[in-house]
Amino acid sequence: MKKLGFVIATALAVLIVFAFSGGEEYETLKIGSKAPKIDYEMESTQGEMVSVKSLMKENGTLIIYSCNTCPFVIAWEDRYPEIAGWAESAKVGFALINSNEAKRQGDDSMEEMKNHAAEKGYPDIPYLVDNNSELANAYGAKTTPHVFLFDKNWKLVYEGAIDNNHKDMNAADQPYLKNALKNLSEGNVIDPNDTKALGCSIKRVKI
Repeated sequence: MKKLGFVIATALAVLIVFAFSGGEEYETLKIGSKAPKIDYEMESTQGEMVSVKSLMKENGTLIIYSCNTCPFVIAWEDRYPEIAGWAESAKVGFALINSNEAKRQGDDSMEEMKNHAAEKGYPDIPYLVDNNSELANAYGAKTTPHVFLFDKNWKLVYEGAIDNNHKDMNAADQPYLKNALKNLSEGNVIDPNDTKALGCSIKRVKI
């Protein structure tokens, strides 16, 4: 009986490995890289089709890969409206991207995304569905959240985390993204420009 249980558990583990991919096979964009797939269109929770290109404002574009249930997102997402304000001040376009294709029939369905955006107070922030994780694969996005900031020429100028304390905004003493947006808008050097993205793996469907 124990042997049968072990066999079943092993088989389930193998199925999980083959069913889902955290994106290890996709290389994360390096600083200075051009944004790929800028004409790629995604459906928003507001019922519109939005291309990456259409997000661009005077100084650039900010994309954060996000979702509805990851504990790291839940810890950080109270800062999303504030981030939207920073981006607006910096004249940078901003959107949240949900690439959790493996959870599209459940927690990360469009209906659940609409509910979540309304509940968490960011209905005015474009929240977009990345079908089949196409954009995440092109960017090499690994986690939720994972930040990518591009300048007006679509060059990647910052990549990684929002700040250095997902548990407590007031205890974060390294506001990486806030500083990056400010420096981008002022034409200053962004340092650091590459930090470790901390979060849950993006739930891709492994084909």
